[in-house]
Amino acid sequence: MQIEGYIQALREDLARVAAVGDESTSRAAELLALALESSFGRRLQEAVAEAALELSAQLESGHVEVRITGGDPELVLVHDEATGPEPVDEAYAARITLRLPESLKVRIEAAASREGTSVNTWLVQALQRASEPRRPSGASRNRLTGYGRS
Repeated sequence: MQIEGYIQALREDLARVAAVGDESTSRAAELLALALESSFGRRLQEAVAEAALELSAQLESGHVEVRITGGDPELVLVHDEATGPEPVDEAYAARITLRLPESLKVRIEAAASREGTSVNTWLVQALQRASEPRRPSGASRNRLTGYGRS
């Protein structure tokens, strides 16, 4: 969804209303439109976010997220990994409390969303990768083979 088109339409609406006045009224409308441009965009984004919440409430599984790409909001349907609660078995019976900076939490949530997993699943997988035994320094999985030309 490109917000700029809506902002331009609001700007034109304001100019049409101001056209009934004199030159100073038209100039005041132009200045007002420029001053309110960021506010218009922010209010439109808030309306899109509210729509996403309303749509999410109507879904049986999954939710709608608003993602900002290049300043424009995008509505994205995110399917839940599982429809019910995670099964509690021996593998997932342990719990810990983890305190982290808000900025890291936001990055983790974004990474989990990109992979289509829950934050819990993403964290478990990341911790499993980080805690795997390391290979001896002589062996590497990141080997580059091939040739080059100059």
